[in-house]
Amino acid sequence: MSDVDAVLANKAQTLRPGSFRHTVLLAARRFKSTWVDLGRLLVKVRDEASYEQWGYPTFENYCAKELHIRKQTALKLTRSFSFLRKHEPKHLGGDLVDHAPAFEVVEVLADAEDRGQLTAADYRAVRDSIWDPERPSSELRRELAERFPRPPPQERSDLQQVARAARRLVGQLKSCGVPCATIERADALAEELEELASGAK
Repeated sequence: MSDVDAVLANKAQTLRPGSFRHTVLLAARRFKSTWVDLGRLLVKVRDEASYEQWGYPTFENYCAKELHIRKQTALKLTRSFSFLRKHEPKHLGGDLVDHAPAFEVVEVLADAEDRGQLTAADYRAVRDSIWDPERPSSELRRELAERFPRPPPQERSDLQQVARAARRLVGQLKSCGVPCATIERADALAEELEELASGAK
């Protein structure tokens, strides 16, 4: 058992079995094999601001302190689950949890869609390959990254301007009294744009 897994296991023992909080924590422990389940639960935690009643000021703080999941990982999980929910609504039952495409593959597609590179027709064209259990996920991820490449470095100056504007927006939202969940989504977007602009993502 890893150190993080041990921490999560100990935390789970302090929570009421069957409670929503306990369910999310257990899903975090099973993250590698059931990322769809965790993504679904994290979307609910974020959208319903459940973390506030559990004593955490922000969604990211909850993910980091209780689940030991980095902010960017939480963003990728929620975005990837939202991508599947949009494109595969009929698969959102139990079979999706066990047979979903690899997280790394869906994340590339969700990223491409966010950049405006992936259309519904594009998804239909690659759908069969990503749902093929015989295709290695590393090979698929590489193929999709080549098909939907990130902007080259010369285009990053525009992204830097957008990222700075997004960061300013976060500051303005904090002074406007908007709901915490809205600020959190804006902050996550600003961070993602900053990473894209720096080429770190």
